[in-house]
Amino acid sequence: MNRSMITASATAGQLQQKLDTISNNIANVNTTGFKRREVTFSDLLHQQINNQSNPNYEMGRLTPAGLRSGVGAKVASTALRLDQGSLIGTDRQLDFAITEPNHFFRIGIVENGEQVEYLTRDGAFYLSEDPDNPDLVTIVTSNGDFLLNGGFERISFPLDFEEIQLSPEGMLTITLNDGTVFDAGQLALTHVHMPQLLEATGNNLFRLPDFAALGYAEEDVIEEVPANEGRLMQGSLEGSNVDLGREMNELLTTQRHYQFTTRAMSIADEMAGLVNGIRR
Repeated sequence: MNRSMITASATAGQLQQKLDTISNNIANVNTTGFKRREVTFSDLLHQQINNQSNPNYEMGRLTPAGLRSGVGAKVASTALRLDQGSLIGTDRQLDFAITEPNHFFRIGIVENGEQVEYLTRDGAFYLSEDPDNPDLVTIVTSNGDFLLNGGFERISFPLDFEEIQLSPEGMLTITLNDGTVFDAGQLALTHVHMPQLLEATGNNLFRLPDFAALGYAEEDVIEEVPANEGRLMQGSLEGSNVDLGREMNELLTTQRHYQFTTRAMSIADEMAGLVNGIRR
């Protein structure tokens, strides 16, 4: 009975993690560039119980000599799914949609006085005053983090602009009010070959891991590619790749599994009560 209680309680805790993951997916169904996660399970430790044979039974055993008894299930992985989301037209000059899976924008965040590179699929950008020059503006995310170009630098241009245009080669060109064309630099994307190594940090951002500590060379995991035609679309945004119908089905199934597990805990508790009643 103790084994039944332990097995059920261990599994219930792991099912709660799946419920949390599904809830997070549903909560971000309308988040631009959000990528859903999928939980998979594996068995916990098994114990081999060898039954005694019956020498008085002439025909021998009809069942296997041993019984494998498990102690529940655990979350094996919470995999990031980078399926392409639907493209939503906005006709806004600072909206960019990545049209290929496993590609990300480069985002620069200042931490402890140093700029650290992050990745995101959220292509909704805005303008903010350049902290180094009040006569310039720079492209930032909704959180105020800087969009980086192919040289890992901020994208800045004069404040008196009229139009922002992305060329087929991935170059950002700014048309000023006097008709002058200003070259703001090459937009670039990071192609991640092993997306499961990315570390989610919240706010729809991912951080690159310590490649050496994981035993990988940087060039085996990521590749810097130009944001040319075919990889980036101006005036559009990529929606979330969460399928609400699928997530609701997973939610109901997981809740039913959780219900069965808690019922097993209740039955084990009732059995323990019966035994204690007999002893008295």
